[in-house]
Amino acid sequence: MRQPTRAVVRVLAGIALAWLWLAWPAGSWAETGGGVTPVAGLEHTIARLTAEDPAEQEAATAELVESSDPNLLSQLEALREEADRSTRRALKPVLDLLKNRAKLGDDDPEVRRAAATDLGSVGSPLAVPWLESQLVSESHRWVRYALRESLALIRLAHGTTQQQVEAVRTLGDLASPNGLPRLKELVEEANADESETTGAGSGQPSPDVLATAHQAIEQTERWGVWAGVFETLFHGLSLSSILLMMALGLAIVFGLMGVINMAHGELMMIGAYATFVTQELFKAYLPTEVFDWYFWAALPCSFLAAALVGLLLEMSVIRFLYGRPLETMLATWGVSLILIQSARVMFGDLTAVTAPAWFSGGVQVMVGVFVPYNRLFLIVLSAVSVMAIYALLFRTRVGLRVRAVMQNRNMSACLGIPTRQVDAYTFAFGSGLAGLAGWGLTLIGNVEPGLGQNYIVDSFMVVVTGGVGKLAGTIAAALGIGGLNKVFEPSMGAVYAKVTILLLVVLFLQRRPSGLFAIKGRHAES
Repeated sequence: MRQPTRAVVRVLAGIALAWLWLAWPAGSWAETGGGVTPVAGLEHTIARLTAEDPAEQEAATAELVESSDPNLLSQLEALREEADRSTRRALKPVLDLLKNRAKLGDDDPEVRRAAATDLGSVGSPLAVPWLESQLVSESHRWVRYALRESLALIRLAHGTTQQQVEAVRTLGDLASPNGLPRLKELVEEANADESETTGAGSGQPSPDVLATAHQAIEQTERWGVWAGVFETLFHGLSLSSILLMMALGLAIVFGLMGVINMAHGELMMIGAYATFVTQELFKAYLPTEVFDWYFWAALPCSFLAAALVGLLLEMSVIRFLYGRPLETMLATWGVSLILIQSARVMFGDLTAVTAPAWFSGGVQVMVGVFVPYNRLFLIVLSAVSVMAIYALLFRTRVGLRVRAVMQNRNMSACLGIPTRQVDAYTFAFGSGLAGLAGWGLTLIGNVEPGLGQNYIVDSFMVVVTGGVGKLAGTIAAALGIGGLNKVFEPSMGAVYAKVTILLLVVLFLQRRPSGLFAIKGRHAES
């Protein structure tokens, strides 16, 4: 009886060992969610990342990156949370590679483009298959540009001589701003190696690569000059649009009515603060989903707030000072100081308006030139404002009355036009335009009590240079002064550029006191 019992025990023990042998790997795989790499193996691979041997690190990185486990990224991030500092540092490049590989398939082209650029800046040859695969199916122009640029940068660093020549040629064709420093570094390293007496040529690029690199650098720098010219023109146009919006109201108040309103900049500040208050009301009382609409709601608020203050200013101060420009200038200067201090007391020294999501970002129009949406909007806004003012002044009966009063007050009064009301409403309209300029300026700057002081001098220069009271002259002068400002600034600095423009305006007015166009209006009669 003892022999059969021992045999049964041996059989049962064998069955148990076999079950354990089969069951152990299955349990481990289940814990990893059915992935390809078990946790134990993953930890071993991660440990190899921290090895001192670079070859061992590269092999471990390649093993992780080339894994087809869809849960690998989440597992690595979970392990990184509990790892020590050296392991976290070793895991970061791997995680970045995996994240950027995942982002290459994102629906947003900007995300795909950023991922491709990151992969190119990292320069890992492991990313080459991903970039090549994405390039085949990619249709967005600038994502394709980033993919080609990144492939060229990686092949320049790790490819064969023929691949390096092709990579340098590609960077030159792309006029790549990211590739230019690498190409210059390549040429400088080659020149340094040539100057050494020993060891030269061991790691030196081939003559074909160097010759192509020289051509690519020249090609890229030539393109950079044209890109800089276009960028300067756009920034000049952007600044001109700001000056134009500011000067439009001043052209009506100063040009048509002959009032030197030194508080015109503060009326713009009121428009900016009206936008800020509207934003705060949206934050406090409305759902976050409609927050971006505050900007459009602030449009009538900023215009009406500045127009109301302008109307009060005209009725309480300026009405009694018509025909007395020096007293008007001093009185409005005092009003501007009061408005600045009042804003400082109520809102503090600095507040900010959050631009709506529609105006964040921009569009790339050419290599090296990125056009922000907010500045494009300001250009469009100034163009629309000019057309609206032209239509109001020259295509409506209200504009006809305004021009009649400004050209001959007595005759207009004899014809039954209420000249006092026209004065008040015209001044309020010019003030409202200043508030509209303040509304637009919140897209590109902070709101502060001294906001208007930054533009008042330039605005007066625009109105005087263009010809007082002439809409076309105001447009031409704004384009000229804004453009010259951006042309002079890179070489002379902002302060000396403004001084130079001021001197040029003074010299111009010495030869042509009436400005670009002849003066018409009440002050011309006097």
